[in-house]
Amino acid sequence: MTATIVQSGDYTLEIDTGAPVQGFRLDDALRGVLDGTTFVLDGLTDFADITDGARNIQINRGRRDINDQFSAGTMSFILDDTAAGGVFNPFASDSPYYDPSNNEPGLAPMRLVRLYRESELLFVGRVVNYNYQFGLDGNDAVEVDCVDDFYRLAQTVTDDVHIDKELSGARVETILDLPEVDYPTGSARNIATGTVELGGHTGGGGGGHDYDLELGQNVLDYLRLINETERGRLYIDREGVLVFENRIGPTLSAAVASFHDDGTNYPYRNVDISFGADKVVNLAYVQSLANDFGSAEDTDSQAKYFIQSVAISASLLDTDAACADLADYLLNPEPEPTFTAIEVAFSQLSDAQRDVVATIDIGDTITIEKSFINGASTTQLAQELAVEGVEHYIDISGGHVARFYTSPTTIVYQLILDDAVYGVLDALNALG
Repeated sequence: MTATIVQSGDYTLEIDTGAPVQGFRLDDALRGVLDGTTFVLDGLTDFADITDGARNIQINRGRRDINDQFSAGTMSFILDDTAAGGVFNPFASDSPYYDPSNNEPGLAPMRLVRLYRESELLFVGRVVNYNYQFGLDGNDAVEVDCVDDFYRLAQTVTDDVHIDKELSGARVETILDLPEVDYPTGSARNIATGTVELGGHTGGGGGGHDYDLELGQNVLDYLRLINETERGRLYIDREGVLVFENRIGPTLSAAVASFHDDGTNYPYRNVDISFGADKVVNLAYVQSLANDFGSAEDTDSQAKYFIQSVAISASLLDTDAACADLADYLLNPEPEPTFTAIEVAFSQLSDAQRDVVATIDIGDTITIEKSFINGASTTQLAQELAVEGVEHYIDISGGHVARFYTSPTTIVYQLILDDAVYGVLDALNALG
C-alpha cells in the first residue's frame, strides 16, 4: 500500500516474491476461502508491496567526485516486522509472501526491488541481504540491503576474448553481449557511441594481442577501464538502465532546477564548497597496454603549485596521439572555488518542485546560487554544475531529504540567429 510521507509525496516500496502474492491456497483457513476477493487464483502480482512495514529508506548512487570511479548504487531500509504481524519472518510459512510450492520465503536474496515516488522510479535493484533482528522484547525488525546491477557485473568474469579495434561504446556493447555476461538488451541499456577508439587486432598496428581478455577478467573492472579511457560516465540510472556516456565536455545550458538561497526558485538548506590545491593536476602521463605514450604539462601551474601529477599506466588507447590527447584532458592547472554538494529538504519545496527534485539524476545539469557578504554589500554567485552523485534519505514519519554531488561543467548555448549575444558563432554558442 502506498505510503504518504508528510510534505514529501506518495511512495511505494515493493519486492518481487518469485511467486504470486495473495494467491489462493487449497485447505488453508485464510487463503482457501471461495469467492474471496483478497486471495485469488492468479495471485494478482509477483510483487509484494511492503511500504507499510518500512521505517526509513536510504539511497546512494553515483560518485562524490568527478575523479572517483562510479560505485554500485545501493538502497537500504528497515522493516518493522512486529508492526507487520511477522510477515517478513523467513520462517513464517503463513506469510502472504511465502511460496508454498517451493517451500521457501518469497522475500529472499536477489529478488528485484523497486522504489517509486508517485509514478517515478527512484531505485531499481536486487536484495543482497536480509539482516533479521529478533528482539527479546518482541520488537522484531529486518534491515534490507539492496544493490543495482553493478553487483551482477561485479560477480561475472569473462572467458578468453579476442578483441578488435572499436569505439569505446562498441566495446561496452561487445562485453555486455558476451555469452558469459548475457546482459539484458534493448531498454536495459543506454550506451553512447564513445569518442575514442580502443586498441585491438584490426585496423593495423602492432600489439593487438595485448588488448585480448584472458579467462577470469572481472566484467565490471573492465567496463570501468573502458570508462577511464573514455572519461565519460558509467552508471545504473534510477530506472535500472545501464548508462555509458561520452567523454565529459561542454554541455548545452539546460538546468533542470535552479537552487537559490534568496527565497526564489528552489530553496535548499545546505551547500558544500571546495577550493583546494588537491584538485590541481599540472603534469599527466598516459601509457597504453601496447606501450603507446603521451604526456602533457602546464609549467606556469607547476611554478605556482609545485608539480602535481597523475598517471594512467594501462590505458586501452593504442596511439601516441590518443594518449597525448587524454593526458591533455586530465590537466587541471588552476584550482577554482566550486559548489560540490547541495542538500534539499522536500518540506521546503512546492509540490511541483518536489516532482522535479525527486527525478534529478546523474548527468543532469543544475544551477546553485549562494549569497555572500562582500564588505558592505551582498554578492550572489551562481554556477551551473553537472550532477555526479545522488542520495535520498526518506523517513517514513519525518520526510524526504535529497543530496546531490556536483562537478564543474562548461556551458554552451543554443545558437540563435540575429541575436546580439547568442547569434555569434564561438566556443560558447553551438549549433546543437
